Amino acid sequence: MSANKILVVEDEVPIREMIVFHLSRAGYETLEAGDCSVARQLLADERPDLALVDWMLPDMSGLELTRLLKRDKENDDLAIIMLTARADEYDKVAGLDSGADDYITKPFSPRELISRIQAVLRRSGAENDEIVSLGVLSLDIAGHRVSAHGVEIRLGPTEYRLLKFLMTHPDRVYNRSQLLDRVWGANVYVEERTVDVHVRRLRKALAAEAADDYIQTVRGAGYRFSSSGK
Repeated sequence: MSANKILVVEDEVPIREMIVFHLSRAGYETLEAGDCSVARQLLADERPDLALVDWMLPDMSGLELTRLLKRDKENDDLAIIMLTARADEYDKVAGLDSGADDYITKPFSPRELISRIQAVLRRSGAENDEIVSLGVLSLDIAGHRVSAHGVEIRLGPTEYRLLKFLMTHPDRVYNRSQLLDRVWGANVYVEERTVDVHVRRLRKALAAEAADDYIQTVRGAGYRFSSSGK
């Protein structure tokens, strides 16, 4: 099972270490940033599923960071929870209006934090115990399995990651560069035609259950997953 990856953006080291400790105990993979500059670099390189963002940060407010991230199409599927000592209704509304998915006021219990994270990940479709079913295909994220009509389809690790990304972002076109960033990672330097090779392998594996045409080529634009018309 691949654990959800959570970025903790908090400049107070004891608080950050406490949060990371409890997230790790709950089975999450964690990343740490003490300011917005480091956070933005980690977001580009590591592609976390969720970010916990403190309101007060040294180089930019968490509110400003959230607004920037939500305006960036590369982070449109990133879930964000704001952490702050501000408890006024006005501040909560400002945090949510900035694009945050939830808002937790300090102090908070580890149990509340984990519960809020689980709820946001469920709403965003990123929680790893989810089963995604589209057309004849079923993607069991927790079990790391793909099946069609109840028959398991064997995929290599890269083909699995490619299918997982496309199935969790259906009917949207991604070019080769975007797929390299989202599936292989921003710091992995491979040629764009590598995407074509793995798309062919994925289609070949899906062909056994007549699901290969779910992976569609959009001429001059890239690839998308669509089960419509099946």
